Amino acid sequence: MLVEQRTVEGRTARARGLHLLRRIAVLLADWEYVLRHQLRAAFDRAEPAALVDDSGTGEPVVLLPGIYETWRFLHPLARRLHAAGHPVHVVSALGDNRMSLEQAADLVQRHLLENHLGDVTIVAHSKGGLVARTLLGRPEVATRIRRVVAISTPFSGSVLAHWIPIPAVHALRPTGPDFVRLATAEVDVSRIVSIWGWFDPHIPGGCALPGARNIEVPVGGHFRILGSPRVLALVDDLTDDFADDVSGR
Repeated sequence: MLVEQRTVEGRTARARGLHLLRRIAVLLADWEYVLRHQLRAAFDRAEPAALVDDSGTGEPVVLLPGIYETWRFLHPLARRLHAAGHPVHVVSALGDNRMSLEQAADLVQRHLLENHLGDVTIVAHSKGGLVARTLLGRPEVATRIRRVVAISTPFSGSVLAHWIPIPAVHALRPTGPDFVRLATAEVDVSRIVSIWGWFDPHIPGGCALPGARNIEVPVGGHFRILGSPRVLALVDDLTDDFADDVSGR
């Protein structure tokens, strides 16, 4: 009996060790992805106007990056959506998205109104999804948004933000003023599709949003998930006319 118990304990310890190694590998791959694409974005000279033309027949897409990301960080995703026939709008005024959610939402709202956009799908990464949720709470602009596809968005905040003194990151703690306002706002979250991976080193609590369509994918990472073929296929499906056929509520 003692030998069997030790065997089980040994197997459990090995399984835990392998799980830890797997998470470490994901973390390293995640940082490799973000550093590589931040470097690419720094030298990207493409103009936003190139993503909006008269040749596309799909519904308009507005792309919202996460914190410390400019729209150029998501340029590969923008090109993919544009090639699929969607006019892709970016809000350059967001910069690297370090401002408050309300300030960011003001800029996106202005872009929607000035460009007379309607029936819009917002595709957002991380903090960008929180900006989109803020917009859904504004009656004057919410009717212009068809759906929100949020990838790796901390809808309940991140406990790790408590320990990071950088103001823009610290604001993402679950008890921050932005999250208190979001919790009390009347928002139709049924228009939100939240997609996240099995392990996100930046959002330990996950990205599930009650009332939304929640899809967990077998991909690890906060950033590298943006390059996952599975996630890209989901985005393709959710930005066409057959979005209701996608499973995973």
